[in-house]
Amino acid sequence: MDKRLFKSILLILTYGVVLVMALARLDAVAGAVGYLLGLFRPLIIGFALAFVLNRPCQFFFRQYSRLWGRETGGARALAVVTSYLALVVVIAAIFSFVVPKLVVSLQTFAGNLSGYITNIQNWLNQLAAYLHLDMEALDLSSLNQTLEGLFKQALGVLSSLGPRLLEVTTGIVSVVVTGVLALVFSIYMLSGRETLLGQCRRVLRAYVPARFADPITDVIHLTSDTFTKFVTGQLIEACILGGLCTVGMLFIQADYAPLIGVTIGASAIIPVAGAYIGALISAMLLLMVSPLKALIFLIFLVVLQQIEGNVIYPKVVGSSIGLPGIWVLAAVTVGGGLLGLEGVLLSVPVASVLYTLLRRDVHKRLDGRTTS
Repeated sequence: MDKRLFKSILLILTYGVVLVMALARLDAVAGAVGYLLGLFRPLIIGFALAFVLNRPCQFFFRQYSRLWGRETGGARALAVVTSYLALVVVIAAIFSFVVPKLVVSLQTFAGNLSGYITNIQNWLNQLAAYLHLDMEALDLSSLNQTLEGLFKQALGVLSSLGPRLLEVTTGIVSVVVTGVLALVFSIYMLSGRETLLGQCRRVLRAYVPARFADPITDVIHLTSDTFTKFVTGQLIEACILGGLCTVGMLFIQADYAPLIGVTIGASAIIPVAGAYIGALISAMLLLMVSPLKALIFLIFLVVLQQIEGNVIYPKVVGSSIGLPGIWVLAAVTVGGGLLGLEGVLLSVPVASVLYTLLRRDVHKRLDGRTTS
């Protein structure tokens, strides 16, 4: 038997055995993968932070290089510092302006909760009387008692943190250590970006054949560009939609404007389903205040999303990630079923990369058949 054929058969058999063993012990494999991801969590978080700040850092680096007339190490270091200062300013602005208003809105809602429940009970009773339903008056007092019980349970959990102080302290220390390590990793990645990329290229070309190295590099560039467009687009869309919604709510229900604006903005980060989730939660909240205001809000939100999606978003973000709507919905459905919220957030850019690669391969094969 030919040695090359024997090696191929042996490789296929080995791959099949390993695959069968992995499927048979899928829980153990998942546990091992989770353990390894836990070990590399600071590195993964640092990479994610550096990836998010890469575009601002590159922008500041170009500005400083143009100001000094040449690219220097000082420009790179100053760009990294400026990027983190910008991030700190954004976080400080959120906690200084948005969070206090959000707390006030939540306090207002909690204070008026019993009145809202009474209003709902009256509306349901009036609806039953109008429809001539043979039923007793609906009683929602149990709902109020349930909510009060939830608040008491939350207070009980907070009061029971004393005996578990060591466990809580250990968790806080672990989070702080992970955050510090992730911050250090991200700083090194941003400041040594060119060096790290050069080293990765050298390692790739040293251990991977040339016919595979170039396609792998192309896929990496495509993945990076797709994820950058997706993250930038979703964040900008969330900020624009949340801000415009807050301004509009000032004319509909001013005391709940920050709460609903934050709800719509946060839900807009989730592809496809986020718009419906935010609209449903906000409409249910306003329904307890006034059904007419809830209806006005839904009409306003539909018009706002059409304007934002067709006018503002294309102008600010530019071209989309190039994935048709049917595949976006399919990617979100499959990703959410496999990995939950993380799968929903990551499924769209991953599906866009796979779709682009498949489209390129189809065009290449069809062009090859045409020329032949």
